[in-house]
Amino acid sequence: MLSLVVIGNGMAGMRTVEELLTATPGKYNITVFGAEPYGNYNRIMLSSVLCGEKTLDDIFINNRQWYSDNGITLHAGVDKTVVRIDRKNRKVHAQDGTVVGYDRLLIATGSKAVIAAIPGNDLEGVISFRDIVDVNKMLTYSKSHNKAVVLGGGLLGLEAANGLALRGMDVTVIHNNDVLLNRQMDQQAGKMLQKELEQRHLKFKMAAKTRQLIGDENGHITAVVFEDGSELACDLFIMAIGVRPHITLAQEAGLYCERGIVVNDTMQSYDPRIYAVGECIQHRGDTFGLVAPLFEQAKVCANHLSAHGVAEYITLPTATKLKVTGINLFSVGDFMGDDSCESIHFTDAALGIYKKLVIKANKLIGAVLYGDTIDGSWYQELLEKEAPVADIRDRLIFGRMT
Repeated sequence: MLSLVVIGNGMAGMRTVEELLTATPGKYNITVFGAEPYGNYNRIMLSSVLCGEKTLDDIFINNRQWYSDNGITLHAGVDKTVVRIDRKNRKVHAQDGTVVGYDRLLIATGSKAVIAAIPGNDLEGVISFRDIVDVNKMLTYSKSHNKAVVLGGGLLGLEAANGLALRGMDVTVIHNNDVLLNRQMDQQAGKMLQKELEQRHLKFKMAAKTRQLIGDENGHITAVVFEDGSELACDLFIMAIGVRPHITLAQEAGLYCERGIVVNDTMQSYDPRIYAVGECIQHRGDTFGLVAPLFEQAKVCANHLSAHGVAEYITLPTATKLKVTGINLFSVGDFMGDDSCESIHFTDAALGIYKKLVIKANKLIGAVLYGDTIDGSWYQELLEKEAPVADIRDRLIFGRMT
């Protein structure tokens, strides 16, 4: 039996293992290393735990018993973190001295939260929003502290802010742009979103630059200072300004990396025995931060690890949705366009509905929907298939006609 070692116990790596168990049960003796002391959980549902819609137990995908039931050896915890890949002898070395040999290696080390280079970023009460430990810290702070500041008006930042507000904290979101979700929304949709979140008692400081974080004599954060000299009281500061592929291990092993571990269409690295999936990879110039492409990568990788060897990964436009109950937004593709594009708009201010479709060469290339997102999947389908829309252009904005 061949030996497969998986570095990373997150969603991308474990989905690959699940696909592999379905495709060729018994082909591999599988060993998994994970830096967190748990089974596999749904990281994208952490915001639902924070806002009280889910418990931590609800978001676990595979508990430790699942690994045992499937004959998988799980090494989980900080001391089980893989610290070296020996490609010559095909072995991985963990921090506690554990050494396991491999015939095939799958790297799924994910990404690391970006920590802004702001003076004071090492104070107590300054955290990221990345894992169960971070969520537990936020929940603890929400019971004993009042003022939270979230740096980043992207998806993760808004989900953190909403969750903390629902937990009773006074929350201010700092964003470096004057439009929330500026990578996913145009100006009109972003302003509608901000207005709706303000009605939920969130506060915003837009187009703002943070100068430093100030702490007390115990080294705990007390205030945020901005470039304009203004200050904001703060008990808890959350950095949610993005992630970077976690590629240090791969780089030290001599694998070819750029922004991520460079893989081909079969998810192989430049070492044909080593595959990689998820947020740690770079495929045809793209890196990934949403779950849909990760699961597609897992399918392709499992297809090749099982020696079926026919699938190829193709990057498709990924849709954006915000996990805040009662707020419906959707965007996909190039929703800004250029001089060669035309846009179709629909707005109903009373109902809080806004739609924008971007068309180029009689094909839909981008869409933004706010308030009414029921046709989002249909627009995404048109976009992925590059379907001609000339015949339905006059009614396209009104969605799929039955």
